[in-house]
Amino acid sequence: MASVFKRGGQSNRRGYYYVSWFDHHGRRQTKCAKTTDKAAAERLASKLETDAGERRNGVIDATAEAMGEQMRRSIDSHLTDYEAKFEAAKRDPAYVRTTLGNIRMIAEAAGFESIGDIEADGVNRFAQTLSEQDKSARTVQAYVRAIKGFTRWLVNHRKMPHDPLVSIVPPNPKGNRKRERRMLLPNEWPWLRDVTANGPERFGSCGRERMLLYATAIQTGLRSGELRSLKRGRLFLDAERPYIVCKAGNTKNAIDARQYVQDDLADDLRQHIATKTPTANVFAMPDESNVADMLRADLADARRQWRDAAKRDATERLRREQSDFLSDVNHDGEVLDFHALRHTCGAWLAMNGGQPKAVQSVLRHSTITLTMDTYGHLFPGQEADTVARLPSMMGNEPADLKATGTDDNCQLVGQDAQRYAQQLCGDSRLSGATQCDDETDEPRNDASRNSLSVAAFGDEIPADATPCESAPTWNRTKNLLIKSRAKVLVRI
Repeated sequence: MASVFKRGGQSNRRGYYYVSWFDHHGRRQTKCAKTTDKAAAERLASKLETDAGERRNGVIDATAEAMGEQMRRSIDSHLTDYEAKFEAAKRDPAYVRTTLGNIRMIAEAAGFESIGDIEADGVNRFAQTLSEQDKSARTVQAYVRAIKGFTRWLVNHRKMPHDPLVSIVPPNPKGNRKRERRMLLPNEWPWLRDVTANGPERFGSCGRERMLLYATAIQTGLRSGELRSLKRGRLFLDAERPYIVCKAGNTKNAIDARQYVQDDLADDLRQHIATKTPTANVFAMPDESNVADMLRADLADARRQWRDAAKRDATERLRREQSDFLSDVNHDGEVLDFHALRHTCGAWLAMNGGQPKAVQSVLRHSTITLTMDTYGHLFPGQEADTVARLPSMMGNEPADLKATGTDDNCQLVGQDAQRYAQQLCGDSRLSGATQCDDETDEPRNDASRNSLSVAAFGDEIPADATPCESAPTWNRTKNLLIKSRAKVLVRI
């Protein structure tokens, strides 16, 4: 039964009545009626008790009612919970700030105040405005993905009945990318390495430290923020295979990254961190906005020295002036910024025969599709090997079947002849398999086995040979081999 009463104390100076009732879960609830009129408080208590009964009996859908309350909440209040979800997952703080900022910008531009206001047309109009401002498809995609992830989370947590943005497809970032990155060419690296190591201090980092930073970025594929977070205690350079560990809290996928380095780089890093404490940063990196400028300045120095190295040869000097070697932007408009060193890691691994799955693992791509889309054209021999595997129906038989017995001078013996006979009759069984093993589970003695063996050329087929259960296969094999003038002995 519902009841009304007054509470004393400082919190009830106005003499408000309180109501008490049992909700639809059977739990006692208490609420201030915000009235000094007892009759009004009793009417509120009666309503609350009636509503609880209707929820218990299914007349009122408690879930839908709770969802309706969530739909009326402001977007900002939900974004607070959304941010807590990211923090619990230990996502990169910069990623969280960017994602929440994108959602707020869309909500403000489209006039969304509560999550119930979110609709596809408003998001599409915002995306169209970005495109008209000549923003890249990648930028538009980032905004759209941010708010689609938000509405998907709202639905999964039963704060919305359905996803209003499910019909929106983010644009393809390859459609009009404003920035294409290039890799550092293998013959560019020695110039950048040597010139940087002997160069002046820049952005608070000496030349040798910058060179080690670039080398580590290329060998590990670690991102700028991940390299910035590296501590001296996370470098395991005395292991049999030296490696670096970037903690999950600082990686993009929130998983510890163990990245191996070569022995010569491990030796250089060991000297570099010799006087550092375990909690000290490995590299003194500038502000995020200056990292790319630092690399470009070192590239400019390296290019200048490379160009000046040919100053005595006017023709070569002119050629180097016109070349984009060591340029931060090449003739195709592709840029070489700091993140391009990670791209260089993947490209060099692919070019040097690394397996696609191994490259995916080093770069920590979520899918092999991403790896192959980015570096698939660099894996050596992929196209040639694939074409070489085309079947003999193209008119050229595979290399291991060139000695087919069609030439009187060809010799085909042993396992090669047996494999050829099996391929001719379309049989993919191993040499020890039998024709009838898959037809019955009954044991057979050796005399009744249906194995196919090949005799030397010139042996005649015995007149008393019988095809037994394998007559179709026997006849097909015999006819094909007769046509190729190869004489085999089949023992049934």
